[in-house]
Amino acid sequence: MGSTSAFVIRWINFFTMILALLVVGFGFWMSTHNDECRRSLTIPVIALGGVIFLISLVGFLGAWKNISCLLWTYLIMLFVVLVAIMVFTVLAFIITNPGTGHVVPGARFKEYRLQDYSSWFVKQLNDTEKWNHLRSCLVKSDDCNNLSKRYKTLKQYKLAELTPMEAGCCRPPAECGYPAVNASYFDLSYHPVSTNIDCKLYKNARFVRCYDCDSCKAGVAQYMKTEWRVVAIFNVILFVILSFVYFVGCCARRNAGGSDAKGNGR
Repeated sequence: MGSTSAFVIRWINFFTMILALLVVGFGFWMSTHNDECRRSLTIPVIALGGVIFLISLVGFLGAWKNISCLLWTYLIMLFVVLVAIMVFTVLAFIITNPGTGHVVPGARFKEYRLQDYSSWFVKQLNDTEKWNHLRSCLVKSDDCNNLSKRYKTLKQYKLAELTPMEAGCCRPPAECGYPAVNASYFDLSYHPVSTNIDCKLYKNARFVRCYDCDSCKAGVAQYMKTEWRVVAIFNVILFVILSFVYFVGCCARRNAGGSDAKGNGR
């Protein structure tokens, strides 16, 4: 069992090192081929690849040379990763639990309200510096301006399944009562039916839209919630796999410890 576990750990970490190098390479590729908004993701990607490579290298060398000290280090590092994954996953499910969409009469898409989401999301999105950066990214994406190209008629627009950010950032809330001229333009000559401040913030101008509205922030919160849920589910799977690797690593470490004891006995 001992030699088998060392063999398994050695090859698992060998392939993991290759994967880590690919992750680092992908991070550098992102830094040169993406705009400023997506480029901010490159540092976490490169850092993740670097950490995975370091842990895998220690585990590979420990199993290859049958060195108990390196395997101990590998197991400690892997244990820290397991704890971090578990903590992040639990927090992700807690933070993303509240928040749901509201049906828009006569439409297939939903609208979202910022107050429905967790206080952590609200705090992050209400941070002026962070929101200004996110806002600039939303404007650069040009998604709102492309709606009129994708949906030629009002009927198509009303039947469209808009994304949370399109529903919140590209149009005024339905409660405002502004008639839609097309998918990217609303008749603002009407007095808003609702007292919602978003009704006054919305403008048809390309760089204004509803980017400063709470409904836009809520759309971003819904998008982040969905993404976090996907990551959390992936983390659960990763936790199970790494737990198995950790168990095999413990077997390899015990075998290495036994070999060291026999060597010292001689």
